[in-house]
Amino acid sequence: MTAKSNYSGDAGRIEAALSDRTIALVGLMGAGKSTVGKRLADKLHRKFYDSDNEIEKAAGLAISDIFTLHGETEFRRGERRVLERLLNEEPHVLATGGGAYLDPETRDLLREKAVTIWLNADLETLWRRVSRRSHRPLLKADNPKSVLSRLLSERAPIYEQADLVVRSEEGPHRATVEAILRALEDWSKARHG
Repeated sequence: MTAKSNYSGDAGRIEAALSDRTIALVGLMGAGKSTVGKRLADKLHRKFYDSDNEIEKAAGLAISDIFTLHGETEFRRGERRVLERLLNEEPHVLATGGGAYLDPETRDLLREKAVTIWLNADLETLWRRVSRRSHRPLLKADNPKSVLSRLLSERAPIYEQADLVVRSEEGPHRATVEAILRALEDWSKARHG
């Protein structure tokens, strides 16, 4: 599916429907949550937060170091605390970490305070994007692509519970932002007529 370019819909309608809700992007590493989130925030004149960056600031450690020193369980606890703090701020666009939405308590918190959008990308797109960097703790394995494939199949049923699903494909991130805006506009019409 190729997204139309140059969204010209009603951003005001979207903002009115969102009211006091944050837009939370969920999905696997490499889906484009941070890059797309920044552009979406610009379009909607909202602040942007990347939860991974906020976790690193709060902990004073890189995420990979948190995983190494404290393990994934402790990381997820800290992640939930950071997300709770962020969701109590004025409405914004939030890029969540790839595993944040998997935690039932975090998922409930996001459902309560945000409109969640799954940026759904296929395995090849995700792999092309994540293989460019080596800082992903969950991919420090003998066969990282097979780990990514397993994570995608395990997590997809949970990501599908998001309020909206938008395809994240190779190509300009602008197209994904515009697809999100169209999905939010459809959501706002369904919600408020």
